[in-house]
Amino acid sequence: MYSELQQIDIDHHFTPFSDNKELADNGSRVITHAKGVYIYDENGNKLLDAMAGLWCVNLGYGRQELVDVATAQMTELPYYNLFFKTTHAPAAKLAEKITSLAPAHMNKVFFTGSGSEANDTVFRMVRRFWDLEGKPSKKTFISRENAYHGSTVVGASLGGMGYMHEQGDLPIAGVEHIDQPYYFKEGDGLTPEAFGIKAAQSLEAKILELGEENIAAFIAEPFQGAGGVIVPPTTYWPEIKRILAKYDILLVVDEVISGFGRTGEWFASQYYDLTPDLMPIAKGLSSGYLPIGGVIVGDRVATTLIEKGGDFNHGFTYSGHPVAASVALKNIELLEAEGVVERVKNDISPYLQKRWLELAEHPIVGETRGLGMVAGLELVKDKTTKERIAPECKAGGVCRDYSMANGLIMRPCGDTMIISPPLVISHAEVDELIEKAKKTLDQTAEFYNLL
Repeated sequence: MYSELQQIDIDHHFTPFSDNKELADNGSRVITHAKGVYIYDENGNKLLDAMAGLWCVNLGYGRQELVDVATAQMTELPYYNLFFKTTHAPAAKLAEKITSLAPAHMNKVFFTGSGSEANDTVFRMVRRFWDLEGKPSKKTFISRENAYHGSTVVGASLGGMGYMHEQGDLPIAGVEHIDQPYYFKEGDGLTPEAFGIKAAQSLEAKILELGEENIAAFIAEPFQGAGGVIVPPTTYWPEIKRILAKYDILLVVDEVISGFGRTGEWFASQYYDLTPDLMPIAKGLSSGYLPIGGVIVGDRVATTLIEKGGDFNHGFTYSGHPVAASVALKNIELLEAEGVVERVKNDISPYLQKRWLELAEHPIVGETRGLGMVAGLELVKDKTTKERIAPECKAGGVCRDYSMANGLIMRPCGDTMIISPPLVISHAEVDELIEKAKKTLDQTAEFYNLL
């Protein structure tokens, strides 16, 4: 029997990334309120949100300061656009603040409503840049298999998710994909260091195949998020940097998930010592309290677009929305004032990673891995052969359901279970997370008669 809200949802709501027929058969979980690192449903269940919503609620739920800023801004100026030679204080001040935290060569921000829109913007901005530079053949983007860069037509094309490409005849022309640095799945016979170099060198092979004169940019997440928290071997990014130094190709580092403190630095580009030409951002920018995204633009690209470009015929109704921008600015101010990024680096992420590593001893865990405030584990039937538990990697869904029943939100990516908790999670709450994860793994193993 469905609740009133569940029935309304079934009757009228077409939900994202969902089997809506299955939802109609079972009903959605109705979330009613949230506080700190916990969410609550209409049945009174309390769940530790180890995914921070969708990688975004960095400051946790229930921050009244963000509500108050939104209220004040809605009273003063609830909306105005940034078209037609117009701006407003929230967008201008937020852009200034973001660039003060970004790598030193990045001094402009183009605002969007989401990470997907940010990557659409990158696509158009990069192609416009090369046109203005007199190199119109440089149109092709190189991305990675199993990458995620959004779900719009361009975003899904830039991403490397096969199940997304199957719907809508994707990817579009002008997008190519290379090997991902997924050592657990693809590194057999090699050391992590050797595999990292091998995976990176697939970029140079693709450049030589397509011709440098045809390639606009290489786009990559610092670590692959929705692909399963794939943290590249330590040799990977240095080899990518070496390769890119040889060619006139722009580097786009997708910081939608990794930005605003998740790695213990403001941006993962700083963690990996990268010098991107463009950085898409979103999610943690406002801790998810309001939708806002953007592209941080390096000086090389910005200078060309400004000095040679005239109008850049691209933008969104809600680019730099004043209420969203005000909340984002306050969010960053709170992250600074409370030393959240420093705490991630020096305290809570080392503790989380230490405790998460304990799960590697479980009989059905083939590997644990993590970085900063993200972590993942591989569900396997056999630790040595890495054989999966069930056909088509269905064990992840079983594990997810047990996790929810235990009051813990973990996300399955196939048979990889991942977490990305709020940056403000406490040691005691990490302990709770690990104990509930252990119970969940036990139940999953028992379900498949593996204990």
